[in-house]
Amino acid sequence: MPVAPPRVRTPQAVLFACGFNSVRSPMAASLLQQMFPHALYVKSAGAKKGELDPFAVAVMAELGQDISGHKPTTFEELDDWEGLNFDLIITLSPEAHHKALELTRTLAADVEYWPTHDPTGAEGNREQKLQAYREVCDTLLLRIRKRFSKVGAASG
Repeated sequence: MPVAPPRVRTPQAVLFACGFNSVRSPMAASLLQQMFPHALYVKSAGAKKGELDPFAVAVMAELGQDISGHKPTTFEELDDWEGLNFDLIITLSPEAHHKALELTRTLAADVEYWPTHDPTGAEGNREQKLQAYREVCDTLLLRIRKRFSKVGAASG
C-alpha cells in the first residue's frame, strides 16, 4: 500500500490582524471568507480599535462584498467574546505582528507576517485614494490565493 506524502497543515481558523482593524484585516478576512465560505472560520482584529474606513467598504463593494457591517475589534475584545482559537494568525502591520507574537506565547497558533501597505495616507482626489485601496486589495487577494490554494483541494 503506498504511503501518503506528509500533508501541509491546513488551517481551520484564520485571524487577519492589522493596526486598527478598519481597512486591511477586514478586507483580507472578507476575501478569504468569500473564497472558502464553508471550509474556514475567518475573523479579523486590530492592535488598537479603529473606525471602519468608507474607502475600504467602497472597494470591497466593487468586488460584490459587503463589509459595511464590520465592527472593528481588538485582539482583547475578540479574546473576551469568543477566545482566540485560531491556528493561523496573519499579521499585516508591524504593530499587529508584535501583538500576535506576544499572544502566541500562550497559544498554539502559527503566525505569518505579510507586510501590507496602509492606504489611509493616500493623497489626491477620491479616485486616486480609491486606487490606493484597490492596490492593497489586489495584493491581499494574490497573497491569499497563493497561501490558501490547497485549502479547496483539501476540503473537497
